[in-house]
Amino acid sequence: MADPTELLRHKAMDQGVAETDARSAFYARAGEKDLAPLWKVLAGLVTPFPRPKALAHRWRYADVRPFLMEACDLVTAAEAERRVMVFENPALRGQSRVSDSLFAGLQIIKPGEVAPAHRHVASALRFIIEGEGAYSAIGGERSVMHPGDFVITPSWVWHDHGNEGPAPVVWLDGLDMHIVNLLNASFREEMADQQHPIVRPDDASRAEYGHAMAPASRPLHPSTVSPILNYPYVRADEMLTSMAAHSPADPWRGHMLDYLNPLTGDWAMPTIATSMRRLPAGIGTKPYRSTDTTVFCVVEGEGTSKIGDLEFDWAPHDVFVAPSWEVQEHQASRTATLFSYSDRAVQEKLSLWREARLDAKI
Repeated sequence: MADPTELLRHKAMDQGVAETDARSAFYARAGEKDLAPLWKVLAGLVTPFPRPKALAHRWRYADVRPFLMEACDLVTAAEAERRVMVFENPALRGQSRVSDSLFAGLQIIKPGEVAPAHRHVASALRFIIEGEGAYSAIGGERSVMHPGDFVITPSWVWHDHGNEGPAPVVWLDGLDMHIVNLLNASFREEMADQQHPIVRPDDASRAEYGHAMAPASRPLHPSTVSPILNYPYVRADEMLTSMAAHSPADPWRGHMLDYLNPLTGDWAMPTIATSMRRLPAGIGTKPYRSTDTTVFCVVEGEGTSKIGDLEFDWAPHDVFVAPSWEVQEHQASRTATLFSYSDRAVQEKLSLWREARLDAKI
């Protein structure tokens, strides 16, 4: 049971210090010297638990796709630099934020188009939604992308995208730009040519590092970003199928795997944690919460999720977000596979991340 004294202190801290004429005059004089009293704002700065501004929300792919197709008629990939429809959290309109810390949007590229080469400090992930025949060229290495593939664009690496297939290709973009901008560490540069010269064989990174082996000439101190650029869905699907065949689902997260840097065992990206999970049909997860904000993209299946006080259903290619510390519960009406990314990777490096696995509704 909580200490009554502590409860009183908690309440007093949230209520703040009462105003008096003398205090108001003091605050005014301090303000003239660019000073402010911490005791008036302490409760909002050091909160007793996470208080994200973002709300839980779901975007239906069936609603978003027509806007992507219309955008193709209005602006070219070269004009737009990146033809993306941004997922704007309803509580953060105009800020290009899916959550307080993360960016999400759907990018589309038509057959024959090239999204021109550039580079930036922000790291990016691509999760392929629809279509075949598109590629990402990253640091002079091309990787052809298929639905369900997870593709990494590391920080400050030249990259362009092209579509050599017969139909438009759509993928989910996830970036850590808001974390980078918080630290005022953003840089960007455009290449004079539309495409970076190809200097390595297609998918060379996966051939070299994707089979529990690595070149003997690899760096002594490996990078914090994975040397593998494309993690194919076919491999993730095989692993999840194997896990489901011989082990019970985790009660809070289902069958779940994490994308890792094979040289360090850490997350594949230094700031963004990425995972894939499979939820068995008809079995709901137990309530779960964690400090990382998580963006979900439905790969296959259908189901419902309750995040905090909100509940919504979802279908293939829908995207939804669970803000920090909101209680999550998921249930698949048809066996479902969900890709997710979050800011857990950077939280762990700062010793901030925590989770709570709950046994009952709260």
